[in-house]
Amino acid sequence: MSPEWTAAYVKAKAAVAKLSLQDKVNLATGVGWQKGNCVGNTPAISSISFPGLCLQDGPLGVRFADGISAFTAGINVAATFSRDLMRKNGQALGAEYRGKGIHVGLAPMMNLHRAPAGGRNWEGFGGDPYLQGEASYEVIMGIQSVGVQATAKHYINNEQEHFRTESSSNVDDRTQHEIYAAPFLRSVQANVAAVMCSYNQINGSYACENDKMLNGVLKGEFGFPGYVMSDWQATHSTGSVNKGLDMTMPGDITFGSGTTYFGAALVNAVQSGTVPQSRVDDMALRILAAWYLLGQDSGYPPVNFNSWNLNSPVNTHVNVQGNHKDLIRTIGAASTVLLKNLNKVLPLASPKSIGIIGNGAGPGSRGPNGYSDRGGNDGVLGMGWGSGTADYPYLITPLAAITAKAGSGATISSSLSDTDLNAAAKAASGKDVALVFITADSGEGYITVEGHAGDRNDLQAWHGGDALVAKVASVNSRTVVVVNSVGPINMEAWINHVNVTAVVWSGLPGQEAGNSLADVLFGIYNPSGRLPYTIGKSVNDYSAKVIYSSSSSILQLPYSDGLFIDYRHFDKNNIAPRFEFGFGLSYTTFQYSGLSISGSTSGGSAPTASALDPWLHTKVITISFTVKNSGTLSGNEVPQLYITLPASAQSAPKNLKGFDNINISAGQSKVVTMQLSRYDLAIWNVVTQRWSIPTGTIGLSVGASSRDVRLTGSFTV
Repeated sequence: MSPEWTAAYVKAKAAVAKLSLQDKVNLATGVGWQKGNCVGNTPAISSISFPGLCLQDGPLGVRFADGISAFTAGINVAATFSRDLMRKNGQALGAEYRGKGIHVGLAPMMNLHRAPAGGRNWEGFGGDPYLQGEASYEVIMGIQSVGVQATAKHYINNEQEHFRTESSSNVDDRTQHEIYAAPFLRSVQANVAAVMCSYNQINGSYACENDKMLNGVLKGEFGFPGYVMSDWQATHSTGSVNKGLDMTMPGDITFGSGTTYFGAALVNAVQSGTVPQSRVDDMALRILAAWYLLGQDSGYPPVNFNSWNLNSPVNTHVNVQGNHKDLIRTIGAASTVLLKNLNKVLPLASPKSIGIIGNGAGPGSRGPNGYSDRGGNDGVLGMGWGSGTADYPYLITPLAAITAKAGSGATISSSLSDTDLNAAAKAASGKDVALVFITADSGEGYITVEGHAGDRNDLQAWHGGDALVAKVASVNSRTVVVVNSVGPINMEAWINHVNVTAVVWSGLPGQEAGNSLADVLFGIYNPSGRLPYTIGKSVNDYSAKVIYSSSSSILQLPYSDGLFIDYRHFDKNNIAPRFEFGFGLSYTTFQYSGLSISGSTSGGSAPTASALDPWLHTKVITISFTVKNSGTLSGNEVPQLYITLPASAQSAPKNLKGFDNINISAGQSKVVTMQLSRYDLAIWNVVTQRWSIPTGTIGLSVGASSRDVRLTGSFTV
């Protein structure tokens, strides 16, 4: 245990000693859906001055509250490849939680982009476990730096929305350790307070009562000292506490049922001996230790909002936005990925006339919050839909931002219809540049939008986006496509069109969407975003697809792609992507040179069963190289480090194990240093149930993307 957890446990043990069995059970039992101010609430315990916990969504802002910010989506945070911005995102999000009196922020989301059409992919950090883990670590460190408990979710294998409560994700032990559990280990290293278990089954056992994953891996191998809460209504029995579940949320078995698997049922289970008293003591200890860990026992603000009634007396409309709009705008720009830029059409240089085309450039017909939980794709797309959303305080449209940036010297013509192709052609024809906006949306499965039940039905642009691009490109030789999407789309219909001169991937940038985009288009911000997933040429090029139909009561989801998801699958099978993982252009150019490798994996004693063993996580290999800005503009480069393990390891051809985001002035050079731990080089040995480093030659690739390798080297283990 970390020193911080150790100190928290001392306080928690003293408090638990004062509690009755009923008190301990109450700590673990939510009060019921809509029975408190927050989406999740636990009761107060006066004997230890415990106020009860307020748990609230979500990963991009405080849900069901006013006076808050709508941050960039997690997938955009990942696209920055900037640990600094990831942490600042967490700090700002945490400050807003705390300002509202929220004890537990239900963030971050760290399920992986396995199937590209997965509905909630946008809430997380992409298709690579290392990037997902680093982003999770930084966001958690940020949230908890201001005294708010973060929640690592959804544990585990919750990669599609269809049948999420009636499916079993069937995953082998090695894949589970190296791919899907890796970000959760990183979360434990960040001292995350809570973990939320998911709706699905894992290998035939519900995630919230899977003894292997909760007790064996999370609390055992990973040494997680905090508490495990259920996703909302994901508890299936009182006996789940013996399998590792510590808190049931929101408390009732089904919303409004007035019944619970915990509460009186858990008291009876202890009294009858089916649940040991020591287990309930442990649950209480974990929950209180997390409260003490974040210093929430002293000077913490009370809850000042009500999720269900904006006019409730408790709702004092506290504004917690601070200057967060500036950070949101910066992250929005830093996460924008420039995919194509022929003849330096971007940045825009004082165009006299601009055509702006597409519904995604303008305001939604109902206003930014006109659809419940953002369940509509109408106007500029700044976030997906579902519980991971927040209300926009405002939403800057690209049309407004570009019009303001272009100034009085430019004539703006617009057509904000996706389907009126004649109007699109008229707006684009004869203009110095034509900007055409296309979108693709997804979200949580309890909302269906335009026939998409959470997961996307396909990877096509919505609303006939391909036809819109084709029409604009047919009349304007400087067509710039701007994509606001939850994930990859198929752009084969137009990507090689001679008049599609630039493609700007804007993702889901939150409330400052238009401003962030304009900053990139006009060169105020030199684009440095990188793809956190692969954009393939066909949905069939990916390792997995969403399964949309089932004839059985429990859909079996075979994770037969194993270790080979996203770029690992493309690399292993020699599939050419349209744009590879880690790809992104700049308005300047960079050169790499001088790779040096030093260090050794030898020494010390090999690891125990603990995934936190210091022997594993000591940095033992140092890689350094020089990056020069060989262009004419200052900019940020994102060097990436991939390793290739010996063939005996049966690993992917390349595996991301390092990245940086460095600002370099034109003509200047910087030395970049990255370090690898033994864990970075290790694979999970299913026979010995240990992490081990394969012997042989380990290759290193340094470059600007997973396929743009500039430097190579190796060392021998």
